[in-house]
Order: sequence, then C-alpha cells, then structure tokens
Amino acid sequence: MSFVDLIFLICGAIAIFSGWRVFCTDSMVRASFFLLISFIAVGVIMLLLGAVYLGVALFFMMAVEMMVMALFMVMFMMNPAGLNPMKMVHQDKFAALAGVVAFFALSAVAVFGDFPDQPRPSDLDPVVTLGKELLGDSMLVFESAGVTLLATMIGVVAMSSHRGRYGDANAGSRPPGLEPGGMPAFSGDQEGSSGGHHHHHH
Repeated sequence: MSFVDLIFLICGAIAIFSGWRVFCTDSMVRASFFLLISFIAVGVIMLLLGAVYLGVALFFMMAVEMMVMALFMVMFMMNPAGLNPMKMVHQDKFAALAGVVAFFALSAVAVFGDFPDQPRPSDLDPVVTLGKELLGDSMLVFESAGVTLLATMIGVVAMSSHRGRYGDANAGSRPPGLEPGGMPAFSGDQEGSSGGHHHHHH
C-alpha cells in the first residue's frame, strides 16, 4: 500500500464518520462543523484523484458556507448559540435505510461499473477546460450572484445589530427576572426602580 492509498483510506474514513456524526449530534452548530470536516476530507480525496479544480473549489465553497451557517445559527437560533440539545433527525429508520442503500448502490457503481477509457490529450489543461465548461459565457452572472450574496449577508448582519433601522433594539425591553415576576437580572435594576418611582411622583 502506497502513501497515497493510505491518505485516501484515512480521508474516506474521516468523511464517512463525520458525515454520520452530522445526524447524531444534537446541535446545529456542531452539525455544521462536522459537515465541514466531511467536505474537507472529500476535497483532499479530489486532490488525490487529480481533480485539482474541484478539490480547491470544494475547500473554498464549503468552508465559507459552513462557517456562515454556524455564525447564523449562533446569531438567530432560539436556544443559546444553537448548542442546546434538540432533535436533528426525523424519520430515523427510513433515513438510515435510505443512506445505507444509497451508499452500497454508489459503491457498486464505482467498483463494478464499466467506465470508458478515454485518455486526455497531453496538451490539455484540465483546470482551464473545466472552468470554461462550468462557467463559459456565464462569468458575469456568476460574479453578480456572488456580489449579491455578499450584499445580502452584510444587510442581514446590519439589520440584526442592536442599532437597527428604527433605533436601539433594546429600547423599552426588560430582561427576565431571576424569579417569576421578580426584578430583572442586571446591574442597573436599582436605577430602573428609582426612575420608575420618580415617574410615579410626577
């Protein structure tokens, strides 16, 4: 067994294990990072197979996508940072059966499939050829979509900040008390209570 074969087997095991852990963890944030690990392992396999463009594209696209997903979970999940236990999988038995069937079907195609043997010309640059095939005349559309997504992400972060379009997001809000109906759990409760009494006298 060569060094490349060993790396291939290790990355394949990491991809399968982390992909399985995506459906076993009880946190959206942890699931995002497990999926990121799985995609990175698949990207390394792509590099080993000589698909440099696909491997590097997988690194950049999936790394950014999973990090953005994790950040959005931290910002917008109802439970703290998306880390509280929650049920991540529905129809457990059917999902497991479908995954096993798909795995063995794809493995059978990879092992027993009769793929055509068409060696590429020696002067062919696979990265340039694949780039033209994927993008072609759509480069402007592709770049415009990227700028639009970037503007959307910036807009979401700006609108979710404490200082929103209509003023301070905390204006008029009151944090919950340590006990039902009790005083709010923050250091300025004395000032708030004194301000309330002052307003009452007026």
